[in-house]
Amino acid sequence: MTRILLTGGSGFIAAHVLETLLQRGHSVVTTVRTAQKGKHILDAHPQHSRNGTLNFVVVDDIARLTAFDDAVVSDPPFEAVVHTASPYHFKSQDNKKELLEPAINGTVGLLEAVFKKAPTVKRVVITSSSAAVLDQSQPTKVYNEDDWCPVTEEQALVGPANGYRASKTFAERGAWKFVEEKKPNFSLAVCNPPLVLGPVLHYLDSISNLNTSNQRIWAIMSGAAKKSVPPTGNHLFVDVRDLALGHALAVEKPEAGGKRFFMVGGKFSNKEIAEIVADSFPELKDKVPTSEDALKPGDYPAGGSYGFDNSRSKEVLGVQYRSLKETIVDAVKSLQPFEEK
Repeated sequence: MTRILLTGGSGFIAAHVLETLLQRGHSVVTTVRTAQKGKHILDAHPQHSRNGTLNFVVVDDIARLTAFDDAVVSDPPFEAVVHTASPYHFKSQDNKKELLEPAINGTVGLLEAVFKKAPTVKRVVITSSSAAVLDQSQPTKVYNEDDWCPVTEEQALVGPANGYRASKTFAERGAWKFVEEKKPNFSLAVCNPPLVLGPVLHYLDSISNLNTSNQRIWAIMSGAAKKSVPPTGNHLFVDVRDLALGHALAVEKPEAGGKRFFMVGGKFSNKEIAEIVADSFPELKDKVPTSEDALKPGDYPAGGSYGFDNSRSKEVLGVQYRSLKETIVDAVKSLQPFEEK
């Protein structure tokens, strides 16, 4: 059993990471923004909260450089940290304040806190993104862990999409630079997922709080996209459960230290999601777009779409990826209860 600090425990990815870590026998303290969110998590895992293998600590503003100074101190002490807390949305009005500062300060501030106050930590795992890997100007290239998004500081301030790409890129680069310069007791491993799809856990209290990536599935299954399926955007996906397992294995495996992992399950389009929902859930067929006007062809760019090499995650971590169909079917099943609300 490893004692682990998990940041951002009420997030979509982090909730699955938490579940996976607990299932694998680890002891977890998760950070949350409010005590109410922490209580929701404890209520969802009564056995673990009773036996002391799950607890929470409030960190209300990760954009502060000292935000995690108290959270990293524990008795018994932490042996690993998994950092998932970072904003993911495309609605920002101020990229610096809403995206860049929380991502960069949250990541570097956490590493600084671990370095100064948690000398027993031997591994830190960070959730980065394919946004820190892919280059929009080269859509047909096959990408792997050696690649970096070329976004500049000037571009980072222009538009929410650029702001998001920059937040992930600069935060991850800052983490690797920190380790290179400070040479801490811990080693770093980074997971770089594309769009993360899959089932939501039961303590989602309202569909309005559904994570950004799964909103496309909800739009298709609920009838909101009946007249027109939105453009797919990024055509790479990973199942949230495979990504969560990847985080756990990056904690557990010594050979994961010092490595990035481009965690891609495969390619998809919103058209394919609609077809899977219609085929697998006859009761939803009337809500799913079926006309040629609404259902655009595969919606891949004319010049092709990003290629990927996920071999490192398979060989070093041992992750085997779920199919798009399994991911979508399980996501729809988890969201169906909200249709009645």
